[in-house]
Amino acid sequence: MSLRIYNTLSRELEEFSPLQPGKVRMYVCGMTVYDYCHLGHARSMIAFDVVQRWLKASGFDVTYVRNITDIDDKIIRRAVENGESIRALTDRMIDALHEDADALGIERPTHEPRATDYIPQMLSMIGTLEKKGLAYRAENGDVNYAVRKFPGYGKLSGKSIDELHAGERVAVLDGKDDPLDPVLWKSAKASEPEEVKWASEFGAGRPGWHIECSAMACALLGETLDIHGGGEDLQFPHHENEIAQSEGANDKPLSNYWMHNGFIVTDNEKMSKSLGNFFLIRDVLKKYDAETIRFFVLRAHYRRPLNYSDVHLDDARNSLTRLYTALDLVTPAEVTAIDWNDPYAARFKAAMDEDFATPEAVAVLFDLAGEVNRTRSATQAGLLKALGGCVQILQSDPKSFLRAGATLDDAAIQVQIDARAAAKAAKNFAEADRIRQGLLDQGIVLKDSPTGTSWTVAK
Repeated sequence: MSLRIYNTLSRELEEFSPLQPGKVRMYVCGMTVYDYCHLGHARSMIAFDVVQRWLKASGFDVTYVRNITDIDDKIIRRAVENGESIRALTDRMIDALHEDADALGIERPTHEPRATDYIPQMLSMIGTLEKKGLAYRAENGDVNYAVRKFPGYGKLSGKSIDELHAGERVAVLDGKDDPLDPVLWKSAKASEPEEVKWASEFGAGRPGWHIECSAMACALLGETLDIHGGGEDLQFPHHENEIAQSEGANDKPLSNYWMHNGFIVTDNEKMSKSLGNFFLIRDVLKKYDAETIRFFVLRAHYRRPLNYSDVHLDDARNSLTRLYTALDLVTPAEVTAIDWNDPYAARFKAAMDEDFATPEAVAVLFDLAGEVNRTRSATQAGLLKALGGCVQILQSDPKSFLRAGATLDDAAIQVQIDARAAAKAAKNFAEADRIRQGLLDQGIVLKDSPTGTSWTVAK
């Protein structure tokens, strides 16, 4: 079975065929570094880390670019609030980003370009768009893209320009011909002499957000990419504008495959800083180990919403403990190369080849762990560890992992006991058994009696 990817552009699963056999060029929109990363950022980073890892495991040579936006209105405001330079703020936040990503087992991308290092490429593309009549200079000094002059505008979001206008107000004061026209170059204002700006043929100013990715992707990967990815909130307007800019300038498709990960949600709302319902990666890491957070993300398909709660992270830790318990039974045999003809490996591969279906792949790991529990096979334990390595889990020392997890306090144990009692009352005996097993995996033995349930620590 060959790899299939859900292409947002076509809204279909498509067989993956790179432009150049054996090589993949992938660009993923990264973070705007004005603050620490939250779990929503972690979800995107982990999703595309899994994509590039599986592509490599499938024999592809991957060039992976994840950009950094280091000039933006939010960055400027935050630097002013903090009383520090923009460079000091962005350097500090990039270091924090790397700390968080490294902790979560996310490989560094091949290239991690900063927008401010690609101003000449942005200006060159803007110049090309102006020469083609796709960009215009507004009365306020900005240079804008004329979306109505690009025939394919709206093809990624699947909406016409008129549909995209729903709810928009006319932006006459912004000097735009159309409210949807993105700013390519923001003119420096005389009233703000300290504003960050670069000299250009369009006058002093700075780039708009959308042109940054168009220029960086083209400079590092060429005019057409194999895969372009990011969070689903970037489909419109960011990725739609990238397509218009890049294809308008180069007369070639920007990317053959478009991938978008779903949100992490809290109370059915997207996790975001603007809504104030976010949880910083570094704060969650104070309570949960990094592998548990990664596993929590892997248990949902990357395109689906993922509901965040301590209960779900606790369950992820318990489930991961079950896998490590199997690896603790027998020393895994070293696997130098996975035999993809093995039934478990074949099922794992089939799952990952169907749009990186990590929930199904994880289910295979649990089946294989059950086999290890029954047979005590070092070979099968080695395969379990090797398959886990394809998505960067199960690589820690089992005993160390299990010891670190055996720290439930009395209150946390009672919460699990109460949840089990509620499951039994609802006749959900499978859930009750799962909770009992999860506690047992952490060294907690439950004892039922007519007066209630007590617990002891396993000897």
